[in-house]
Amino acid sequence: MSDTWLMGRARELMAAIQRTSRAEQLDLLDRVDELLTESQRRGEPFLVAQLLRYAGLAKLVVSGYAAEAEPLLDELLAHTRRHGLLILRADAHALRGRRMVLAGQEDAALTEIAGALAILDDAASAPDTQMGGLRNRSKLLSATLVDCWVVLHQLGLYEAAEEVITRAHQAIRDSAGPHEITLQLLNRIKMMLAWGLRLERAGEYETAAEKFRTAASMAIAVEAPFTESLFPRRAGVPAVDQVGLLAAALALAAPGGVHIERLVPLQDEPGFPPSQILVAIALARCLSREGRDDEAIDVLLRIQQTRPEEHAQPAMRLILVRELARLANGAGMPPDPPPKCPNGLLASYASTLENELWALRESQIASLHTRREHARLSAEHGAITKQALHDPLTGLPNRRALDERLRTLATSTGAQPLAVALIDLDGFKGVNDLHSHADGDDVLRVVASTLRDTLRGDDIVARYGGDEFVVLLPGAPVSAATQALGRSVSAVAALPHHLSHGVTLSVGLVSLRPQERADEVLSRADAAMYQAKRRGGNQVSPVGGAPQAAGEEPATTDPTWGIGDHT
Repeated sequence: MSDTWLMGRARELMAAIQRTSRAEQLDLLDRVDELLTESQRRGEPFLVAQLLRYAGLAKLVVSGYAAEAEPLLDELLAHTRRHGLLILRADAHALRGRRMVLAGQEDAALTEIAGALAILDDAASAPDTQMGGLRNRSKLLSATLVDCWVVLHQLGLYEAAEEVITRAHQAIRDSAGPHEITLQLLNRIKMMLAWGLRLERAGEYETAAEKFRTAASMAIAVEAPFTESLFPRRAGVPAVDQVGLLAAALALAAPGGVHIERLVPLQDEPGFPPSQILVAIALARCLSREGRDDEAIDVLLRIQQTRPEEHAQPAMRLILVRELARLANGAGMPPDPPPKCPNGLLASYASTLENELWALRESQIASLHTRREHARLSAEHGAITKQALHDPLTGLPNRRALDERLRTLATSTGAQPLAVALIDLDGFKGVNDLHSHADGDDVLRVVASTLRDTLRGDDIVARYGGDEFVVLLPGAPVSAATQALGRSVSAVAALPHHLSHGVTLSVGLVSLRPQERADEVLSRADAAMYQAKRRGGNQVSPVGGAPQAAGEEPATTDPTWGIGDHT
């Protein structure tokens, strides 16, 4: 099974989960988890991130499993930060926002989406390098934008949702296959219908009717790509007779008895609850047009009682209750004027409440833009701070960052004993003289990477200047640090010549003394490094211990510093 097969299979399972029975959903969840386990065994960062996304998304879709998505999404966020996968990091925020909507934390969800959109703004100028080409990057960007759109749609922020889903369409329009086209159209239909129903609550009946007509035209257009999509379907049966959302779009555009026979069996169609609410509302309006108000009320009551509360978005819950209230009060279907309410104060209260909710929606959109800009500026500030503390050539902490970290560790009892090593490259001047400074830069990058890979994750490797590096090893006695740095010396000596140009390491190693200043300990490490140089280089020269050349075992080792402590 290739990595591409794993991702493709996860994508197929995700499509099936969205349109299948409860029992089948649980089986498919197990299959996605198996794919995730396999990806983690392989360890390729982009593959792991994609499978974490699919596993988390699958649990958000299946009712009752949203809480199990949280650790997966947290892991996805940490993983994408660690490996610099910007678009998938934005997706982690988007999916966390979706989880928060399900938990009733709408304001927190808005903050997550603002953060996701800010990251995507940054990703436009700094594209990921692990996407496997522009086509794959476009698909991933579109999927992430759709995940942002879902949350904005759930919150009822349709203007902002329209902007985001338009970006998603633009990202994928040149490379979209039938499944992506189908998904885009279904999402836009769902949004148009919910938007139209929301506009009716605000008394904007003409604009609402326009949204319904647009959705109906899209429902007709989806027929061709649906037949080639990944969604489970019955061959030879029109899409509108299989997908309740499409049937609801046609019915809401022109309610009437002609749609009833089609809508009735689609009430129980597997899918997202918000889509089933739309089907129920469309069916109720068609029944009401035929004078069958009691049946219409029963349809709405049934969907209200059977839909899990945590899966019905807040805006749709209000729309459903409003439809019930309208029918129970003997009202006609929009845009028919409602009859006089027997309680004028109650009618006035409802109207005032709707106006306040409409104003709140505008406030939320403004808040989204403000938080998005704040997240962008915070990220920009963080990048500037990182640049000030990191060496641009090797990506290691620079001397300023080293001084700050050394001061912190010197006062931390948990970091004692603290080993400090100063490393100089043997033969580096010859690389610049005989080859070029570009080759010299490449050697520095290779050595920096080798040092990081051969030491523990909590050891600190910094570029001190020129061809000198400093390593801080918290909690390491000199004997253990000698062993660890000896592995680094051996690893650099064993590098292919075309990568290292023959350079080796001279390492001076000391242990921080009580009350010793940073400049003092580094001075002693420097003196120890010159001892290694005088002895021929390619070795560790510890103060208080015998020098260790590449490939030699140290005279003494600390039993607590085992192989398991190193990467």
